[in-house]
Amino acid sequence: MITIQQLSKRFGKLQVLDDVSLTLLGGECVALIGPNGSGKTTLIKAILGMVVPQSGTIFFKGNPIGRQWEYRRDIGYMPQIGRYPENMTIGQVLDMMRDIRKMPEAALDKDLFDVFELHNMLDKRMGTLSGGTRQKVSACLAFMFEPEVLVLDEPTAGLDPVATELLKDKILTERSKDKLIVITSHVLSDLDDLVTQVIYMQDGHPLFHKSLDVLKEETGTDKLGKAIAKVMAKDAAGKGVTV
Repeated sequence: MITIQQLSKRFGKLQVLDDVSLTLLGGECVALIGPNGSGKTTLIKAILGMVVPQSGTIFFKGNPIGRQWEYRRDIGYMPQIGRYPENMTIGQVLDMMRDIRKMPEAALDKDLFDVFELHNMLDKRMGTLSGGTRQKVSACLAFMFEPEVLVLDEPTAGLDPVATELLKDKILTERSKDKLIVITSHVLSDLDDLVTQVIYMQDGHPLFHKSLDVLKEETGTDKLGKAIAKVMAKDAAGKGVTV
């Protein structure tokens, strides 16, 4: 569904992405993880057309995205921190996005709107919301327009345990519909039941891209966090670094 070929990006002298090539398929939930500064956010922004690389190509459903923007209608994006007009209410933000997308009311996915009970908060202004409630609004908007691809940046940040489980259930439901879901998170325990593939970014390049099952088998572990710790310890040992 998304193919990335030899993608590179610099900001001044800083090489943020270095010859990145990846293939991301429908029906997969991909964990995009790595330390701060590893290139995760820049890669996501390149996929969304928010960052233009110096070289390389991104294909969406076989077509190069170039400076075309129509493909973004098929991507639902949940940012780590949602930026909304502070004086608008939740209801006004939702109405504005529905007007922009022009999707029939009957076609909207309102699952998260309902389970998060946003109908009880429509008159609350965005500037008065807690971080968790902003996350609920962002999640609702990401899923609402039935996108084929979901890009979720730290989706559980700020959510309470109940809301986190509701969101995880929704992610699993959408994965079962053969959609592509890409998740970045520093809370690896949140990803154990969700992801099927793992991409670990380091110094602007994927250190590996493997299925979660293969990664667990190779490391002899049963959790993503433990598997990553083993891989990184082995990598550090190979470089002669004490951990």
